[in-house]
Amino acid sequence: MYAVSVMKTDFFKTIKILDGGMGQELLARGLVSKGTLWSASALINEENHGLIVDTHRSFIDAGADVIVTNNFSARKVRLEQNKVENTFEYINKKAGELAVKARDISKKNVLIAGGLPPQNGTYVPDDRDKSIIEKNFKEQSELINPYIDFFYLDVFSSSWEVEIALDIIEKFNKPVLVGLHFKKNGKLPTGENISEVIKKYKKHNWLGIIAACVSLEIIEEHINKLKSFDLPFGLKANLWKEQEPLPVHKFNHSKPDEIGKNPNEIMGSRKEVTGEIFYDFSKRLKDKGATIFGGCCETNSSHIAALSKLK
Repeated sequence: MYAVSVMKTDFFKTIKILDGGMGQELLARGLVSKGTLWSASALINEENHGLIVDTHRSFIDAGADVIVTNNFSARKVRLEQNKVENTFEYINKKAGELAVKARDISKKNVLIAGGLPPQNGTYVPDDRDKSIIEKNFKEQSELINPYIDFFYLDVFSSSWEVEIALDIIEKFNKPVLVGLHFKKNGKLPTGENISEVIKKYKKHNWLGIIAACVSLEIIEEHINKLKSFDLPFGLKANLWKEQEPLPVHKFNHSKPDEIGKNPNEIMGSRKEVTGEIFYDFSKRLKDKGATIFGGCCETNSSHIAALSKLK
């Protein structure tokens, strides 16, 4: 249906630039979120589809080699919370279609990563029954698969979620970039060591390993943990003021009046981190051997443009 490139597993051996924080950038550009849907609100409402394409294109024009599908909040549990579960198939397919549209309009040789988010909360492990997690991953990955060049495990917090997702992705015969979220102690929210997860689950189809939605300081302190596994490594850093972000369900449902708030109202935004500062930080990691650079929450096209100078 859509032209998807034959992905070389050595793609990230040389410096490549990922996009920035899609969801927060949509909100910054005027998207009004319904409940806890945030970026998924733009997929449900057709009048916002152009906003998604334009935001993808802003990252491409800034120098991104890869854009990630805008389906982080399109997981089934989030849709059920907001009573729009009937849109699940439509919006995940639409996330793929709009990424393809942005790439085609740009006429640039960029790849599309299929974002596969944690299927329950964010920044916390999913402790539900394995069969439920497996079903959720399978359904979402099947919907985005036709549009993408590779899968991206986006902000994973436990080894068992990595294992389940990898088993499902293997059936699609596509490679995967693994994004792990870790804390100030350098461990996953489960308390697991990053090295243990990589050693146990590393497969031939891994494109690389990155710190996903982690603060600059935590990444810089623990980047060497990603360095010793004969894999390309790098980051998608966030610019929250809170170095260890609160789990989404913690701040969203404890107080009814916080439903629908932009997450940066709770966790703060580091406006002082300019593109130049982001570049200097990333240059230090490049000097340590990192080759994968991108932004997560609160990073915009100016940050990605700065990163593109690393090449």
